[in-house]
Amino acid sequence: MPQERYARGLAKLEEIDGEAGTRVIDSLHDIAPDFARYLIEFPFGDIYSRPGLDLRSREIAVVAALTAMGNAAPQLKVHIGGALNVGVTRDEIVEVIMQMAVYAGFPAALNGLFAAREVFAARAMEHPG
Repeated sequence: MPQERYARGLAKLEEIDGEAGTRVIDSLHDIAPDFARYLIEFPFGDIYSRPGLDLRSREIAVVAALTAMGNAAPQLKVHIGGALNVGVTRDEIVEVIMQMAVYAGFPAALNGLFAAREVFAARAMEHPG
């Protein structure tokens, strides 16, 4: 069962976040390899793999939550990329982040918009045209 959970989580992580997710996991191997495993098994192997929501809906929720937190810019950038990977549009991401100004305040929404701008610019550099 643990191996199945890990394999399911790793596949889901790669489906959503691609290289960005792999970089996060790899960055933990020298300091907390168990934590890297937990990140694969629980969020991606257990939660993201549940049938109740599609990946698009899940990533919209994560972008909203991380924006509202206001202190998770690196994770927000990874999940903005993940949202784009699963079909959320740039305009939808911007709207979700703007919506968070109502509940989390303007500073959190501004930080979210700045993170989105960075992700969008990096994507444009990777895929010009």
